[in-house]
Amino acid sequence: MKVPFSDLTFMHQEVKEEMMCKFEKVYDKGWFILGEEVRLFEREFADFCGAKYCVGCGNGLDALYLALRALDIKAGDEVIVPSNTYIATALAVTYAGARPIFVEPKWEQYNIDPLLIEEKITDHTKAIIAVHLYGQPADMDEINTIADKYDLKVIEDCAQAHGALYKGQRVGTLGDVAGFSFYPGKNLGALGDGGAVVTNNKEIAEKAAALGNYGSDRKYHHIYQGNNSRLDEMQAAFLRIKLMHMERWNQNRMETAQYFMKRIENPHIILPTIEDNRTHVFHIFAVRSQKRDHLEEYLKEHGIDTGKHYPTPIHLQGAYKELHMKAGDLPIVEEISATELSLPMYYGMTDEKREYVVGVMNEFS
Repeated sequence: MKVPFSDLTFMHQEVKEEMMCKFEKVYDKGWFILGEEVRLFEREFADFCGAKYCVGCGNGLDALYLALRALDIKAGDEVIVPSNTYIATALAVTYAGARPIFVEPKWEQYNIDPLLIEEKITDHTKAIIAVHLYGQPADMDEINTIADKYDLKVIEDCAQAHGALYKGQRVGTLGDVAGFSFYPGKNLGALGDGGAVVTNNKEIAEKAAALGNYGSDRKYHHIYQGNNSRLDEMQAAFLRIKLMHMERWNQNRMETAQYFMKRIENPHIILPTIEDNRTHVFHIFAVRSQKRDHLEEYLKEHGIDTGKHYPTPIHLQGAYKELHMKAGDLPIVEEISATELSLPMYYGMTDEKREYVVGVMNEFS
């Protein structure tokens, strides 16, 4: 049996007629940048998150960059960043002119460990980025307590956690500002790139919107040195349709995750955990194994596609060689990078495929 790592077919077939109608509407109207669909999506996504403001932008990296710029993060500043995350989190800090300072994750949830943050804070530290990795919210109460103590800003990286809850509150409203990605494979994905800045702060929202539109608050009036990062009308239109279905799609992903967690029983496999007072929307179903590479090859031989998130940690990437970090400097993320494997996870996975994955996993030795 063939089990793909991700499959958008089921999702897209359900909404195909709605999407085609929306495409024709936008196409016939002939307005493709900063129009009605963007304004409506921004309002609807802000409402979904429980926030006051949403600003559409080009992608998730830009969302984090615009958030940092809107908070006046600049050259000479330091920003606390999880060592276990996709490189975009660190790149946003670098593009803002600041320096990423890596903090190790908690073993059980893979998110940044609040107990390790304070030792990395200096006079140059201005903010903490909390990544809700794989779809599970980070420990936001502890992070916000530290931020309040040291007068730091908190940015949420919600690229993998659309709709997740922390103590009954949506991610995106747990810090000063948040960045979302709508890359096609996300729980809420466009049919191309897209992103959004979400906040309850009007000043941050207005500045982020201007920065993403050439630094302009109105046509030909430029108050900042901005860039061009705008969510286009077509993607906003598609996202509006998918947003109406996303909670149901998330629920299906969580059911698949529960199926795996209850039935995979193999001493060579470490399953994910869900911490108290939060929901995990399982953008990624991450397991760990000391025999990761053997497991990957074994699953491939049985027709099961997998992924690795992430095989080389950021501090060991050539892009950050100027940090002069080496293997052994961040042992927790290095161990996770060497042992993590992501199983198939998508809306619409059939019971037959779920059962097959479980059976193959349990036979691995």
